[in-house]
Amino acid sequence: MAGRMVVGSAALAGLVRPASAPDLAGGHRVLPVRPELTGLLPSRGLRRGSTIAVGLGQTRRSGTTSLVLALLAEASRTGSWCAVVGVPTFGAGAAAEAGIALDRLALVPQPGPEWPTVVAALIDGVDVVVTAVPATVSASVASRLAARARQRGSVLVPYGRWDGADVTLQVVRGVWDGL
Repeated sequence: MAGRMVVGSAALAGLVRPASAPDLAGGHRVLPVRPELTGLLPSRGLRRGSTIAVGLGQTRRSGTTSLVLALLAEASRTGSWCAVVGVPTFGAGAAAEAGIALDRLALVPQPGPEWPTVVAALIDGVDVVVTAVPATVSASVASRLAARARQRGSVLVPYGRWDGADVTLQVVRGVWDGL
């Protein structure tokens, strides 16, 4: 899969459907996830307008990145746009191996001090927005971003502690198979 370099918000706006626009596939309110994850989510998928936090595990290698990849894969594969903000170590190769369509994935590794503005802009035009949660995020900013996701029909996936999430997923045990 070949990616595309996009420079500027005007160019990005031309490539993505606003999350608030009608869904041409029938107005589905739930984006699909892998079958292994359906039992973990109340709507058996990523319900548009929801906030689904991925809590960090006990160790750095806790499997949370694999969980994020798994959450995005099926939605991406079926045509949804996804974005990952503030995760500079997020690997495009691993994303492709997990089944994420790289031509519908926006990466913003270092959003800088305007993190809330970057996340809000992506919520306006992307179906699923994963974002690392800065240590200094205030409750009011978190609340405004969750409200924006509800209003726009986007799925907000905070990667870290997020009070008020509709669902919080956390890897409690991981098992490796193979090499």
